[in-house]
Amino acid sequence: MHIDFAPPSGGTYNNSGSSRQLANYCEHEDLERMEKGTYAEGFFNLTDENIYKSKVIKDIDSNIGQLLKTDAKFYAIHVSPSENELQAMGNTQQEQAEAMKRYIREVFIPEYAKNFNKELSATDIKFYGKIHFARSRSDNVLNMHCHLIVSRKDQANKKKLSPLTNHKNTKSGIIKGGFNRVNLFQKAEQGFDKLFGYDRQQFESFDYHNTMRNGSIFEQVELQTQTFAGEKKKDILLFSEKENNISCNLDSKQDNKDAYNQKNNNGSNSLLSVFSLGDVNNYDVTHAEELQAQKRKKKKQKEIRR
Repeated sequence: MHIDFAPPSGGTYNNSGSSRQLANYCEHEDLERMEKGTYAEGFFNLTDENIYKSKVIKDIDSNIGQLLKTDAKFYAIHVSPSENELQAMGNTQQEQAEAMKRYIREVFIPEYAKNFNKELSATDIKFYGKIHFARSRSDNVLNMHCHLIVSRKDQANKKKLSPLTNHKNTKSGIIKGGFNRVNLFQKAEQGFDKLFGYDRQQFESFDYHNTMRNGSIFEQVELQTQTFAGEKKKDILLFSEKENNISCNLDSKQDNKDAYNQKNNNGSNSLLSVFSLGDVNNYDVTHAEELQAQKRKKKKQKEIRR
């Protein structure tokens, strides 16, 4: 699962002004899908679906109490499952889209809220999501992902919430609470695996990729060694299982062969008995004919003597 926070820019992700530009971008895929006769997903939030873009812009742009002109008014978050994860989410685009909305509502937003350490819940987060099904720069067959527009302020328009702060669980000072992005990524991944029963391999985990990117050389080598050992152990187990299956198949084939030989031997004995019986019968008939011939010969000799 790849999750990232789009950095503020002067273009689509400019978050110091209106959210209109980002909302417009989120709908860019809809027209093309509708022209092809394919359904398009509307905006959604924690409870509602098919929300109009105008409502999204109005809600985000009006929830900016006590923010300065140059302050961030909202944040853009991308949630992108891998192809293997998408396969675990459903067999069709519609099934995967429904699974994505469920994941955002039941896992990601609740974890996002808790991660501020301000006793917040999912209902305190003002956000809107939009699902896309394609990526222009991807060769993958499955590319469904979700764009989130999350307000800088909570639903009550009172608390400032910044997922890009470098403060983490601070107890004092101007910024209290902070935000731990690493913790969010870990919890979001664990929540996904639990929700969809996904058997995540070590090499596709956030911790693995984070260590390979940011860890020390020693940590990277140690992790690769552990991964290699795990894969080797898995291969050994698979090989052992395969050998057991082959052994079972050979035993089964031998049993079948023995049964076949026994059947053939029984059949041969029966056939031999038939042939033997035939030979006996032929012997009896021939012997009787010989006796009759001898009897006629003796009778004829007697007649000649007379």
